[in-house]
Amino acid sequence: MPELPEVETVARTIEPDVIGRVIISAEVRWAKTVATPSPKQFKEQIQGQKVLGVSRRAKYLVIRLENYSLLIHLRMSGDLAVRKGKISAEKHDRLILALKGRRGEESYLAFNDTRKFGRVWLTDNPESVLGKLGPEPLGRVFTPKWLYENLHKRSRQLKPLLLDQTFLAGVGNIYADESLHMAKLHPLGLSNAVTPKQAKVLCEAIRSVLREGIRRNGASIDWVYRGGEYQNHFRVYDREGTPCLVCGTEIQKLTVGQRGTHVCPKCQPLERN
Repeated sequence: MPELPEVETVARTIEPDVIGRVIISAEVRWAKTVATPSPKQFKEQIQGQKVLGVSRRAKYLVIRLENYSLLIHLRMSGDLAVRKGKISAEKHDRLILALKGRRGEESYLAFNDTRKFGRVWLTDNPESVLGKLGPEPLGRVFTPKWLYENLHKRSRQLKPLLLDQTFLAGVGNIYADESLHMAKLHPLGLSNAVTPKQAKVLCEAIRSVLREGIRRNGASIDWVYRGGEYQNHFRVYDREGTPCLVCGTEIQKLTVGQRGTHVCPKCQPLERN
């Protein structure tokens, strides 16, 4: 958390306020936040860089600069926000970039991270960080055929495989549970037991829940990420002990790959091979 829809929402939110701005200085308030280069080099290299674009790759925010890419992974508790006018640093701010607009107006891009797990990379080769990621689930590569073939290249439980960012980029705990329920597949089912028809349904389910998550600005389920409303439309996630919206069976919570997992035992029967 945040996952693909939440990161996409952050990217779309900050983009209008940073495009075309020039970074005039950087304040690194927690040295480990900057994964590469060193904090000293980071401040030197980013100064004077103009922001050309904001996008997302998997769970990474990608801010394209004139000579570099600024990559930001929010991890467990990270948040990114633009603050306008003169500001004072907040308690958990780990990195603050001072921006100047065409007319000289000042603003600040602040990376706030309570738990200090978030990381930032400034690099002229973004593939050095992003290169091992799997395809985007909303991209052209991710098709039912691709999914079926790649599920059968492995013999893994479905949910841990969907959470593997080298297999598929951007899906996390919430959207894996929601997708598997929509596809009527059990999280513990084996990937190489999925039929072509099931792979097609799962592909469509993943795309559907992610698009709906983006449409609703992501899910707000704790104090970290606010502003989304997808949590009001969960099918199974965080609904342990309540009736399944499809069949009325009580939603159960399991532990799969050390992750809390929500499942309807009737809609998602576990087929034993």
